[in-house]
Amino acid sequence: MSYQPNDPHLVPQTAQPSLFLPQRGMRNGAQGLSIPTGAPVTGPQHQQTSELAHQYELLERLGVSTAASQDFDELARDMAEQAGFLYGFVNLFLEEQTFIGLHQPPADSGYVIVGRTMSHDHGWCPEVVARKKALPLHDVHASPRFSGNHVVDAVGIRSYFGAPLIHDSGTVLGTVCVIDPEKRPLSEARRLRDIVISTGAQVMDHIAPAPVR
Repeated sequence: MSYQPNDPHLVPQTAQPSLFLPQRGMRNGAQGLSIPTGAPVTGPQHQQTSELAHQYELLERLGVSTAASQDFDELARDMAEQAGFLYGFVNLFLEEQTFIGLHQPPADSGYVIVGRTMSHDHGWCPEVVARKKALPLHDVHASPRFSGNHVVDAVGIRSYFGAPLIHDSGTVLGTVCVIDPEKRPLSEARRLRDIVISTGAQVMDHIAPAPVR
């Protein structure tokens, strides 16, 4: 594993570098959104700002905090354990990828210890959000499109399974995913995909429970 001290997304923690941005205080509700004033924003940036504002508005209406949650940590842990993966995430797409649910190896395990946020430029969850469906990568090196990723280069992750968190309104709030440094047999791909899809449904039940009839 190579570590570049000047890379702002790689921060050393004990003997291992962390791929993810250092943990910071989470924002709650729409108060976390800062929209610049002055000249109007147009083009892709305007679209991204509008989508982000809509996400915060929806989360606030649903009463969902963007802070780390024990309930979501437990869902991330259960998902990772069912899949047999080292890491599990419940990920909201805000200004950064924000892990309100996180499971990872112990700090003294020798594996990379991650924080609660990550740039939108890293990982495969942005692809899941864009395509609005699950992405099963039993071996990320099997596809040139997905092998050239900062996560692969920095940590050596070999397998990824992710699914989107889609509200009934059609808004994609984020993802659930598992990652691991070991590749998985192709024969396991369907089962692992189904685990993350099922966990995504559980997360949405927490975020927006169905009305009782």
